[in-house]
Amino acid sequence: MGEEPHLACADPASTNWTLWVDPVPRPGWANMAIDQVLLERAEILGESWLRLYRWEPHCLSFGRHEPATRRYDRERIAALGLDTVRRPTGGRAVWHSRELTYAAAVPRGLFGSLQNAYLEIHRMLGQALHRVGLHVSLAPRASAPSLEAGACFAEPVGGEILHQGRKLVGSAQLRSRGSFLQHGSILLADDQHMVAVCARANRNGPAQVDIEHSAPQVPISANQLIDAIARTSRHRWRGCWREISDSDEVLEAAGRHVGRFRSAAWTWER
Repeated sequence: MGEEPHLACADPASTNWTLWVDPVPRPGWANMAIDQVLLERAEILGESWLRLYRWEPHCLSFGRHEPATRRYDRERIAALGLDTVRRPTGGRAVWHSRELTYAAAVPRGLFGSLQNAYLEIHRMLGQALHRVGLHVSLAPRASAPSLEAGACFAEPVGGEILHQGRKLVGSAQLRSRGSFLQHGSILLADDQHMVAVCARANRNGPAQVDIEHSAPQVPISANQLIDAIARTSRHRWRGCWREISDSDEVLEAAGRHVGRFRSAAWTWER
């Protein structure tokens, strides 16, 4: 399905938002290429995007500057048949399996400073999680952990979303001159132990790992969460909204970035 037409808007100065609820779980390289294009469209065209998506196959993603070659065992990851990708954003490793990923690509001035934008997006997500009955809070201000500190979900930093004292949402940003991309994972199940399984310290661990069974992190489905985020974002971020399930134009443009995000040289460059 291609793009739907823009909805008419009474206020020409209002922000034009596109909510992309992607029904197709995609490989890590495809998801990252798409998010890169959304950042470009925010930069060049002044568009504002909110994309919700999943990953198939499940994937271990590294932050842009994370020392993956030192921290993670490439041979072991290959032996387990796990997919990997390096994100364009910063932060630390995330296992993308039973979670929902969001991406917001907007002009930099829309939410004020980049720190304010980070907090506002998390406040919106927190409000959506409250809508489905989860009691969440934002972590108090704290210094960011080193990239050597391990998995993204190992410990929270200031402004991240907590549920029952545990980090529920991990996010990272990529900034350009006039726009920014913020994307992150909202856990639906606690299977981030896979990050530790892939670490070099576990090279002599068991040859096979069951990645399909872990205790639920939150008692909601991805569809419930998608609906809550869609409702909350429309209410909180006023403007002209359209909802799409695909975009031929964005997918075509993403082809320019596929080679980089599929490249082992990019994924394991650090």
